[in-house]
Amino acid sequence: MHPRSVLFVALATAGITLGSGWVSAQTPKPTAAPARQAALSDALPIPDAPAPKVSKAWVLMDAATGQVLAGDNVDAQVEPASITKVMTSYVIAAEMAAGKIKPTDPVMMSEHAWREGGAATDGSYSGFEVNKTAPLVEMEKGMVVQSGNDAAIALAEHVAGSSEAFAQLMNAYAKKIGMQHSHFVNPTGLSAEGHTTTAHDLALLGRALIRDYPATYAYNKIKEFTVGPITQPNRNLLLWRDASVDGIKTGHTSSAGYCLMASAMRGDQRLISVVMGDSSENQRAVDAQALLNWGFRFYETHKLYEAGKPLQSLKLWKGQADVVKVGVTQPLLVSTPRGKYEHLKASMDLPKSLQAPIAKGQRIGTVKVMFDGKLIAQAPLVAQEAVEEGGFFKRLWHDLLMWWQG
Repeated sequence: MHPRSVLFVALATAGITLGSGWVSAQTPKPTAAPARQAALSDALPIPDAPAPKVSKAWVLMDAATGQVLAGDNVDAQVEPASITKVMTSYVIAAEMAAGKIKPTDPVMMSEHAWREGGAATDGSYSGFEVNKTAPLVEMEKGMVVQSGNDAAIALAEHVAGSSEAFAQLMNAYAKKIGMQHSHFVNPTGLSAEGHTTTAHDLALLGRALIRDYPATYAYNKIKEFTVGPITQPNRNLLLWRDASVDGIKTGHTSSAGYCLMASAMRGDQRLISVVMGDSSENQRAVDAQALLNWGFRFYETHKLYEAGKPLQSLKLWKGQADVVKVGVTQPLLVSTPRGKYEHLKASMDLPKSLQAPIAKGQRIGTVKVMFDGKLIAQAPLVAQEAVEEGGFFKRLWHDLLMWWQG
């Protein structure tokens, strides 16, 4: 027998397989959807999304995956108006999670906050008494439900000392979220030079608030809130029109137009729509509703791979074990047109050679998911277990095998 053949026999006997660099991965069959006969409509193209006729920019996003299902001018610079307060809420929730503030903190309605955002201004206000305190959680509800500019400024002063310092926190957290085209100058959304964002960035912000701080997000579905003798309704009309809608925020200034970031949950699918610069309070609700209905009708979310479950066992050189299992750290989800699941193709980019030691959680490769030739999702593949180096003789033997193969 040829010496090279002897080595391959030894490898097979040891249970070691050769690496390939690119591995086809099987997409699992959907478990949530019941078996059904393919409908005639599955073969038809998806109709165009119902684009708002007046808005400056709009987008529809799957909250689970972050995939943009439809949109126009999604990265165009626009004024966020009071949708800015979603960023303010995110900062407050993050600072609270870090233990820097508490929901019971007494927040002062300073004279500055009252003058800049109170009843004497043209914007929305909550009506907390000047130079008096209210619990942080109450002040935040006044900001979220009533869109109170006075409450937003008071909260910013409590968290960071001033609106200007708070804006620095807003921009730092925005960068962490992935909002690459946003810059915040104040916590209210009142028009200011350089205070801009994009429809896509706002959808990412809404997704982050829902995912990271669901208790804070829940304030957005409160339909009305009372401060002193004044009760004000939430300006998101969809809360009354669609039971699946549970947020997020409206906005309006003369320069920004009428804006709405809305989110709805139907079954286990959540969508986020953003409409910027619409013509009226009612029209922004109509346009957002149409986008949500279209998205739920024509798209579905699939969980392809569970976190912590092995997707592949890779050959490992010089280790106490001869293989290492790899998988994803977070569930890998994708959005596809309904009835088109079979168009998904998954593959794994993996190293051709892998040597111990391997740490648990060490990145090994990448899993990629394509739909009709386009990349729609990818995630790192990490080692699900640590593998220490093998003994001296095993390492020596593997050195010989690797040299022979090379």
